[in-house]
Amino acid sequence: MAAKSALLRSHAFLPKLLPSSHLRLISTFPHLSQEPQLEPSPPPSSPTPLPPNPSTGSPFYNENWRNPQPTAAAAASLLPVPGQSVVAAGMIAFSQTMDLSGLLNLFADYMASQRWNDIQSVFEYWVRSLDGVGKPNKPDVNLFNHYLRARLMLGADSALLLDLVQQMQEFDVKPNAASYNLVFESMVEELESINRQQNETGDSQEDRKTALITATTQLFDKMLAEGPLPDDRSFNLVVGLLIRSKHFDTSLTYLDLMLKSGKTLNRSIYNGCIQFLLIFNKPDAATSFIDKCKASAANKNLVPTWNLCHHIADVAFKSESSKLAYQSLEFFARWIEHGEKERPQVLLSVEEGLSLAALGTASRTYDSKLLDGSWQILKRSLRQKKVPNPETYLMKINAHASLGQVKKAFETLNELEMAYGDAESTDPELFSPFTSLNPLVIACSRNGFSSLDAVYLELEKWCQAEKPYKSIAALNCVLLGCANIWDLDRAYETFQALEKIGVTPNIHSYNALLYAFGKHQKTTEACDVFEHLVSIGVKPNATTYSLIVDAHLINRDPTSALKVINEMVEAGFVPTKQMLKKIRRRCSRQMDYDSDDKVQNLARDFKIRMGNEIRREMLFNLEYSTQY
Repeated sequence: MAAKSALLRSHAFLPKLLPSSHLRLISTFPHLSQEPQLEPSPPPSSPTPLPPNPSTGSPFYNENWRNPQPTAAAAASLLPVPGQSVVAAGMIAFSQTMDLSGLLNLFADYMASQRWNDIQSVFEYWVRSLDGVGKPNKPDVNLFNHYLRARLMLGADSALLLDLVQQMQEFDVKPNAASYNLVFESMVEELESINRQQNETGDSQEDRKTALITATTQLFDKMLAEGPLPDDRSFNLVVGLLIRSKHFDTSLTYLDLMLKSGKTLNRSIYNGCIQFLLIFNKPDAATSFIDKCKASAANKNLVPTWNLCHHIADVAFKSESSKLAYQSLEFFARWIEHGEKERPQVLLSVEEGLSLAALGTASRTYDSKLLDGSWQILKRSLRQKKVPNPETYLMKINAHASLGQVKKAFETLNELEMAYGDAESTDPELFSPFTSLNPLVIACSRNGFSSLDAVYLELEKWCQAEKPYKSIAALNCVLLGCANIWDLDRAYETFQALEKIGVTPNIHSYNALLYAFGKHQKTTEACDVFEHLVSIGVKPNATTYSLIVDAHLINRDPTSALKVINEMVEAGFVPTKQMLKKIRRRCSRQMDYDSDDKVQNLARDFKIRMGNEIRREMLFNLEYSTQY
């Protein structure tokens, strides 16, 4: 009875705590049995599955293996939480049904339509979602590269992209060269932005440029040391960035490494590298770079632009680089060949002035390869529609003569005579051994009698050939060559042999004979030759009078020299400054003041500034003595 009263006291407060709606009155129905009954056992069910393996590669394992919605931990990640417009009810089913290959195809469609925001949003939601079997979605490197491309196109800087590349390891994904290429592309865009800002504001941005270049080279060196190894695009992006920032030494180092590893060089980078080497006057480095590219199987077909080929040729001619000049001619030949194969044809041609400059470079550098190449490119450009100009022939003769190729020089002289020998408008000095053909004269007498004997034998063979070659211009060169080696007898015999072989001497032949007599102080014989050529109707030229003046001056006779000057003026020629200075110098030595006054009057009449010869006079007036 006491226990019952205690139980009632313990439940006396319940009506006060519970609301009236929860109170039940005592039933008036018959009393029900209050004996406890056992609850029926539940049907057997499958055991609860274990959570996914944490080693599946998703950094969101701790947050999404039971709850697919992102938590606060995910918000602190570098991958931002997608917007509420994307996270919809259909995205859950989408993430469970879309596999990796399907998502790649979807991103390809998005990229074609430049839907970069959609790529970013879908990727960020997909990696936080579970697949159809309840495991976290795991991207591969290709899918992640699509995401990096979208972030790059949306304006992400290189630092953020590099952080995202490093975060790929959290997904157990190893970045490849394409991943780092996107970072390099961002660095190139940042450099262009810095240069553009510097041009607009005028403020120096060297610190930013230096920091960007340092980060680029460090990242590239890390790829070389630790991997992944750079591919063709990696090299092209980095080298192009270094060239734009004028870090030439580092860019050349990477270019050398690129060519040694067999990578393919981009055409724009190829042109840019040659361009900056030429701008900074490094023809040898440009030659070496072109040779390395030609030796590489992947880059041997690279050709600079047509305008850049002209720039290469100009730098080569100015720096006397025969090898670089020949490389420019090779590029021209490849352009011409490519144009001829096009349909319709594009007929490209090289200016004759460029070939003339190439011949001059070959003459000064003694490069027979450049000589042959320049002539071939000229003939191909002319396409047999016209003959080269006389100056081009003369330059080729000069080049052959400087190389000691006397036979080829005479063959070129024969071509010149066939092209312009009978033309009425031809300059009379074109075949003069004293001016135009003087290099050939020097080549004939370079080794003395041996050189002249070889030339005699060669000319004799040509005279006895089926098509005889009897050239008065060639014989005049031999005649003057005899005078150069002081062989008066051979010179006179050669002059007499002209008529025997059926060749008529011209004024250049008589001038060569005059020169031979004058060198031996045979002034009387020289004057006889002059009177002879005048008597047979050969008209003297300015060289003839100059040689007679020199012959009188050698005999220390300035008065006779002045008489020849007067005859020269009457014949319509103008004395040269050098001629008058020679006479004045001889007058000073001979103390012939009357002749000196006449020379001054001639100089005044023809408005020739003679100048003074103080230094010569000082040397002349020195008193030499053996006493110290």
